[in-house]
Amino acid sequence: MDYFIQQLINGVTLGSIYGLIAIGYTMVYGIIGMINFAHGDIFMVGAFIALIVVIALGITAATPLLLLILALGLVLVIAMALTAVWGWTVERIAYRPLRGSFRLAPLITAIGASIALQNFVQISQGARNKPLQPLISGNFKLWETVTPEGSFVVQISYMQILIIVTTLALMVGFTLLINKTSLGRAQRACEQDRKMASLLGVNVDRTISLTFVMGAALAAVAGLMFLLYYGVIDFYIGFLAGVKAFTAAVLGGIGSLPGAMLGGLLIGLIETFWSGYFSLEYKDVAAFSILAIVLIFMPEGLLGKPEVEKV
Repeated sequence: MDYFIQQLINGVTLGSIYGLIAIGYTMVYGIIGMINFAHGDIFMVGAFIALIVVIALGITAATPLLLLILALGLVLVIAMALTAVWGWTVERIAYRPLRGSFRLAPLITAIGASIALQNFVQISQGARNKPLQPLISGNFKLWETVTPEGSFVVQISYMQILIIVTTLALMVGFTLLINKTSLGRAQRACEQDRKMASLLGVNVDRTISLTFVMGAALAAVAGLMFLLYYGVIDFYIGFLAGVKAFTAAVLGGIGSLPGAMLGGLLIGLIETFWSGYFSLEYKDVAAFSILAIVLIFMPEGLLGKPEVEKV
């Protein structure tokens, strides 16, 4: 039971990172019905920007706690701002000109933008892994069980607490933004009917651009959390994390913000428990198999709404 609880904590932490990335997928799809396959690489760019700023500011584990908190807050703001600019640029250059084209064109462009971002980072930063010394260490010991075979400590690290709390705060914030603000109303109007929203005075282009910007900013938060949690990044992390986050968005019901977060948590838990109790090599197989099973019986996902086509 102790091992189960520890794996549960680890799975929720990993799932929180996937959920933050998945929200970007589901927001873009909900408004323009397009899968932004470059979103995983936007997450990777956010992680690299955060690493560069951390190094530039000279932040280390020896930095005093108050100064460390302020410095990481500054890193987060800079990473979100610069990554949001990347997200806006990709939307403006790669996607907006093809918005009225046939549905396959934006998909091909998204894959091309993903490859372009990967290669840009590989050329500019190098192909080697980029390590970062742990900045936030320490943990809370929840309890310890002593048996004749030895002892097992159930604990949660400060970094895991930071990731989970940050994810919950952002989830609540974005839910309120979508439901209570004029931007959220514009986004929901564009989701229902972009042409009618435009006729009623909604600036559709600006709304879509802001949606890309918001998704990219969330991806930057996930990138910083990933960097601080794992301590190593490379130019390829965006591909696998993007595929997992896309899987999470589809599993939870693409187009639904709570569904994206739920899907992220489920993918994280499946991976963690499979790695802990079965084989580490097949954790991805387990995650994608669960997705296939859910889609067979619930094609709209766990919290998605079935699409009704009018004839």
